[in-house]
Amino acid sequence: MDEVAKQYVELSESWLEQLECVFSYFSPRFGRADRQRHAWEYLRGLLSSVERKNGWQLAEAAEHATPYSLQHLLDRAPWDADAVRDDLTEYIAEELGDPNGVLVVDETGFLKKGTHSAGVHRQYSGTAGRIENCQVGVFMAYAGRHGRALMDRELYLPKEWTDDIERRQSAKIPEHVEFKTKPQLAQQMIERAVATNVPFAWITADEVYGDNRRLRVWLEQSDLHFVLAVRSNAHVWTEHVRQQTVEQLGNTVTQADWQTLSAGDGSKGPRWYDWARVPLLSWQMPGERWLMLRRSRADGKLAYYVCYVPAGTQLQTMVQVAGMRWMIEECFEASKGEVGLDQYEVRHWHGWYRHITLAMLAHAFLAVVCTSAAEIDPLKKNRVAGKMENWKQRRMHASH
Repeated sequence: MDEVAKQYVELSESWLEQLECVFSYFSPRFGRADRQRHAWEYLRGLLSSVERKNGWQLAEAAEHATPYSLQHLLDRAPWDADAVRDDLTEYIAEELGDPNGVLVVDETGFLKKGTHSAGVHRQYSGTAGRIENCQVGVFMAYAGRHGRALMDRELYLPKEWTDDIERRQSAKIPEHVEFKTKPQLAQQMIERAVATNVPFAWITADEVYGDNRRLRVWLEQSDLHFVLAVRSNAHVWTEHVRQQTVEQLGNTVTQADWQTLSAGDGSKGPRWYDWARVPLLSWQMPGERWLMLRRSRADGKLAYYVCYVPAGTQLQTMVQVAGMRWMIEECFEASKGEVGLDQYEVRHWHGWYRHITLAMLAHAFLAVVCTSAAEIDPLKKNRVAGKMENWKQRRMHASH
């Protein structure tokens, strides 16, 4: 979060009222008044200046003598984190929605000691950049011209857990939960976004997802447009009905095919690379399929993307979508640094989902506030209140 946004959150007299207004929409999901109060205290604690967002410090911020009531909220209290996630999806779509929005999928690791936390295993953590004892969460961020926020999440359960009945029971993993690959979890989240009419035009992700042919085929069959990174040994079909690796096909690109384009602004300004694309066999699909190549201007290193795009899409548009992938890294950094996404002290399956969902809500609220940071709008609170009332009316209508 930039300094202007931080100052706005810290100094604006209306931000707490805005948060109260937002929470009034979510609060019925927690049931009884005491659970609603504890959820409110937890959310405020995540947004506070408390250095470490663990049970004791959040309890102290709420002026509780012990952390038991907040721990109860994450463990035994009856409420549905997925229902809160559904409301969060609607909140983000309302506040940050953009018809040209991008769904960005990636995973992040949560380093852990011991072996009891749900899904913990020695596995690769992008956060650490190596194999560590950790949990891995697969996330989907929403990015558009109004801002970006984490919208959905799934805890990756390694195969070593799925067949260990005693371990599953100890971590309270529901019986219906089966092993799913990270691309399968990504598809599950994209399906939810489509089902709830989230406004978006594109999907992007790294090689973990781009290399999964089943995911790419499903997206194409669903006519969902994407720019997905792939490894150099990924196979594709050319227009001449010939199968090649993307590296082999990339070798056919001539110097005249390259264009210097920016993939968006980074911390040091525009991120300039050389880009080229080669048409792929489109299999009579309504859109076009391309292999896109990115070349570093510093060392010539290549990266590859398989793309399914609307007919007539310009290379610049594909480059901009590829550049949006870094938005989720910014979301991870902000949500871990600002609202304690990774600072939980829970072992059980549902405890992870509950903390993560509340942290995502806190992060989304900050993202929405950031849209008003440059020009503090005194009517913002009234607009939010009006939207909340509309959402409540829609919920009442749906329940009938």
